[in-house]
Amino acid sequence: MAKALMFLGTSSDSGKSIMAAAFCRIFRRNSVSVAPFKAQNMALNSGVTPDGREMGRAQIVQAEAAGIEPHVDMNPILLKPTSEKGSQVVVHGRVEGDLEAAAYYARKKSLWPAVTKSYDRLAAGYGVIVLEGAGSPVEMNLKDNDIVNLAMAQYADAGCVLVADIDRGGVFASIIGTMELLTPGEQDRMIGFIINKFRGDPGLMRDGCEFIREKTGKPVLGIVPMVRDLYIPGEDSVALDNKKPLSGRNSQRCTVGIIRLPHIANYTDFDPLECDPRFAVAYIESSDDIAGCDVIIIPGSKNVFFDYGFLRERGIADQLHAYYNSGGCIAGICGGYQMLGEAILDPHGVEGSGGSMDCLGLLAIRSEMEIDKVTERVQRACVLPEQEKTVDASGYEIHMGRTSFADEARLQFLTPGAGLENQFGVASPDGRVWGTYLHGLFDNDLLRDAFLQWVTGKSVTQEPFSYVAFKEHNYNRLADIVEKNVDVGYICKHIGL
Repeated sequence: MAKALMFLGTSSDSGKSIMAAAFCRIFRRNSVSVAPFKAQNMALNSGVTPDGREMGRAQIVQAEAAGIEPHVDMNPILLKPTSEKGSQVVVHGRVEGDLEAAAYYARKKSLWPAVTKSYDRLAAGYGVIVLEGAGSPVEMNLKDNDIVNLAMAQYADAGCVLVADIDRGGVFASIIGTMELLTPGEQDRMIGFIINKFRGDPGLMRDGCEFIREKTGKPVLGIVPMVRDLYIPGEDSVALDNKKPLSGRNSQRCTVGIIRLPHIANYTDFDPLECDPRFAVAYIESSDDIAGCDVIIIPGSKNVFFDYGFLRERGIADQLHAYYNSGGCIAGICGGYQMLGEAILDPHGVEGSGGSMDCLGLLAIRSEMEIDKVTERVQRACVLPEQEKTVDASGYEIHMGRTSFADEARLQFLTPGAGLENQFGVASPDGRVWGTYLHGLFDNDLLRDAFLQWVTGKSVTQEPFSYVAFKEHNYNRLADIVEKNVDVGYICKHIGL
């Protein structure tokens, strides 16, 4: 059975996911077979495994750091919020339905066998499992039904490290308070603490670290500095809140405006654009910001009916028409692709009460919500409008709707020679609007080149940017930072390595 190391947090966004990714890369670099695991993830960022199942992006990132393909056993339960009170429940990569929060909490214990079976399969195939908790392990109103934090630590017999974010303040209270709320047996599982996002001289924390040891009997294992230029893909809305607003058009770079929908899904689609120095990416919530962009992208959505209503109410839908009429370029991905069409129908009430709504009408397509969800990896040839070069675009589809063509004469098809069912996507006759169901397409370096040329109308002459090499560099840099500032040997010894 595999050794188990678990990262718990004093709060959300304390750094659990980052530390799990760091240790996945550290173990990999030391020739230890390692896999990530999070029993339950709540996020609208998800991906598709090679066998066509859906899982959270955070564990996909950690699998990349570990150098392995993602598998749903690494994230057996995924919750995708559809409203303030409810979520779509995905178990082992397949949708089981939508539940209000109270109904899900009542059902959580029944999902425990699905969690433990996934963990057992992973533990049989790897030398170390790096587990991640969720939020805080001492949410006392939720602890009795816990399946992701301490219950999982006990099942895996994991040594636990508590991660605290000093940048938000209250680090001593959060560490000591968390320990006080643990049972004696749970306290025994704790190896120690990592203080994350520290600014300044760590020597100034010497007395504070000793104070923590005196109060808890456990050591501070490391103080990890705040590193602003380190790139590790984000997981959820907390990371999205740190995205940049529009600060004006950049004459040296292509300014890409992403509409920040209330239920935006898979915003990690645009991470490669943020990393590529040829682009300046901003998230837009106001119609006033649209004119300042070279191109607008409408992203994926977990609730297209609500989110298109948001576009209408904020005046963004009208402004998108004005932007297009003035010569602007617009692209849509997944839910954004559907919103570019003439209408969306929901006869089965997949997104609430059902019905239909008229949309932007910039593409001659119609979409209909269906009960069965499409989740698959795909690779399709595409030629973006006004381009000559064909690009093999790989990515994944995650959507409930199916799209049909309302008027083929008013569309350009983006996969040359393919039938209607095997299209990368479609474009307007003038080529200034296009859409696709494909997530992850901007990971492809050649596709980003074609996208830049489509927006600017100019041949790409800049030095090429490799997104894969960029990610690898950052995974290794993260591992270097953690190894330098954390007592990795102490942690390994306490989990039996």
